[in-house]
Amino acid sequence: MGRRRKPRGRRFDGVLLLDKPQGITSNAALQTVKRLYNADKAGHTGSLDPLATGMLPILFGEGTKLSRLLLEADKVYTTTAKLGVTTNTGDSDGEVLETRDVPEISDEQLEAVLETFRGDGEQVPSMFSALKKDGKKLYELAREGVEVEREARPIHIFDLTLTDRGSDWVSLRVHCSKGTYVRSLVEDIGRALDCGAHVVQLRRTDVAGFDASRMVTLDELNSLRDERAFEAMDALCGPINSLADHLPRFELTAEEVNWVLQGQSLIIPGAPTSGDLALVDAQGQLVALGAMADDGRVGPTRLLRKTDQ
Repeated sequence: MGRRRKPRGRRFDGVLLLDKPQGITSNAALQTVKRLYNADKAGHTGSLDPLATGMLPILFGEGTKLSRLLLEADKVYTTTAKLGVTTNTGDSDGEVLETRDVPEISDEQLEAVLETFRGDGEQVPSMFSALKKDGKKLYELAREGVEVEREARPIHIFDLTLTDRGSDWVSLRVHCSKGTYVRSLVEDIGRALDCGAHVVQLRRTDVAGFDASRMVTLDELNSLRDERAFEAMDALCGPINSLADHLPRFELTAEEVNWVLQGQSLIIPGAPTSGDLALVDAQGQLVALGAMADDGRVGPTRLLRKTDQ
């Protein structure tokens, strides 16, 4: 048997809602937070472009096992779009491709266009997205001058609201499903308005219903880290249980906990036949994610505690 990796930092579990600043990548923000916390294990969910700011959940320890739950969750953004100008990236970090006159657009005309994007739809991802083609990220191909065919993907826009506007710009609130690219949405709106558009401001305000008031900035973390106040920093993190708050929840007996931790399936009356389940112990601590199999038994799909702990 292989030897266990020696921890290269503190081991702890938690969820930090980072308010990512503009101008850095999500991975750079993650690495900064990981260093400030001296964390052994950390990851982020749902990348934000360097231009974008706002909620970037950072998961520590066992929380990294639950990243899929946030990747698949709904999200809310605020964005400002510049009309009449298109760029190769769909945002102001890109090169200008075309500048056009912006026609007079009434509130009624704008609302009619926005209405066409609400509900179910399809979206072709940008070449400057992090999606992969044959193992290579699309934005890497785009920077090499290569463009590949992308299939349209189903998305859902729960809410698309005009919050402010000028003669050549609009500000919007977007509540959307996973996999929605706001840059692509703005480009599509610009085409529908027959003038083109690109994103000049983008901020994520909500992921899976997490409270935006709990977001923490890098400056705040740096201030605490200067005092080596890990206790105060850790207090800014929420429990990993919160990642599964939106799932059906089933409490296990001590015996059932042991079975689940050994990978065994259970019969759980009333469990839904599809989707993830949160399996918790008598203290309400998340033990595992589960799902119902074809035989009608619920089996663990992701364990959060080891049998030797």
